[in-house]
Amino acid sequence: MRKLVLMLGIVVSVVLLALAIEVIAAEDGEVVVLRTLDESGAPIETRLWIVDHEGQPFLRAGNEGAGWFGRLRAKPEVEVVRGEETLLVRAVPEPAARERVNALMAEKYGWADAYIGAIFSRDDSVPVRLEPR
Repeated sequence: MRKLVLMLGIVVSVVLLALAIEVIAAEDGEVVVLRTLDESGAPIETRLWIVDHEGQPFLRAGNEGAGWFGRLRAKPEVEVVRGEETLLVRAVPEPAARERVNALMAEKYGWADAYIGAIFSRDDSVPVRLEPR
């Protein structure tokens, strides 16, 4: 029984450590705040990574099922807080930019992108271009 409790404690500790590293990784580097609206019109803030490609900022949804991605598809006029600036933008999914945006994210966020990418595949990621309104 004692061995079982010890093994369970080790497993729980490893899982908690992996989750803690994921939280640290997600906040590494430049993080913006995306403000989307829910069905009732209430704002919801999501912290995300951002890269610039061909002069335009891009976000990346891990997949089409991400809550924030569904909200911006329903109402693409969103706000992005980047540093001290609040940008009023129209969010446009751009799946054709997946390879380039994934490469830019990997370059910019380094170990953090690699760590999260080892947990969550980038195969279904969806780049989102932010156009000024």
